[in-house]
Parts: sequence; C-alpha cells; structure tokens
Amino acid sequence: MHAFFSIFQKFMGKHNEFGRFGEEVAEDFLRNRGYKILQKNYYYTKAEVDIIAQKDDTLAIIEVKSRSRGFFKDMSEVVHPKKIKLLVKAADHYVIENDLDVEVRFDIITVIKKDLGFEVEHLEDAFHHF
Repeated sequence: MHAFFSIFQKFMGKHNEFGRFGEEVAEDFLRNRGYKILQKNYYYTKAEVDIIAQKDDTLAIIEVKSRSRGFFKDMSEVVHPKKIKLLVKAADHYVIENDLDVEVRFDIITVIKKDLGFEVEHLEDAFHHF
C-alpha cells in the first residue's frame, strides 16, 4: 500500500505542477491579448476560479484546463454543470464584494502540451456554447 501511495503522490504532484504551469501559460496568453489579471485561484465556498481577468468593461471568469498529452474531444467535456453553478456563484460574490459594474463572461482556456511547445485555445463565453 505504501508503494502505491508514493506513486500516487508523485503522479499528483506532477499533475498539479503541470496544472499550475498551465495557469501561468493562460495568464501570459491573456496579458498578451490586453487582459488585466485581477485574481488567481479565487475561492468562494466550494468554488475555485482559476483566473479572474478584465478587458475593457468585461470581467472574464476563466477555467483553465491543462493536459500533458492528448486533447479535449469536446469543450463540453471540460466543465461539468455542477462546476458551472459553483463558478456562477463565485462570480456573483466577486462582483458584489468588489462593487463592480461590468459585464461578466465565463471562458475556458485549454493548454495542451505538444512535442515542441503548447497549444492554447480560448473559448470566450463558453457556457453559451453548451
């Protein structure tokens, strides 16, 4: 049992490490497109928002998904309905807490490791696509 736990910890450590790296890639991607990063890893009750960013009068609530190999077959597989509800509650709380007068949009950014780098896809207003 101990050997399994050690392997699991090593795997999860690398998985979490790549997830954090994917979030950094997503932040750079957003900054290069004129977004201001307002908050990273924002927690509200059971929800965690990976990135909250603003561009002009739009607040983007961004879920980042990273894969070290493979691809996402369909963006609808990336965020489940329960997660969407939690993200909406967290976004509402953030807007009220910071007394913001902005449009709110929910985006998904995927970061997929390729042989010679990464592929980044940004789906704006993602929840309207489901």
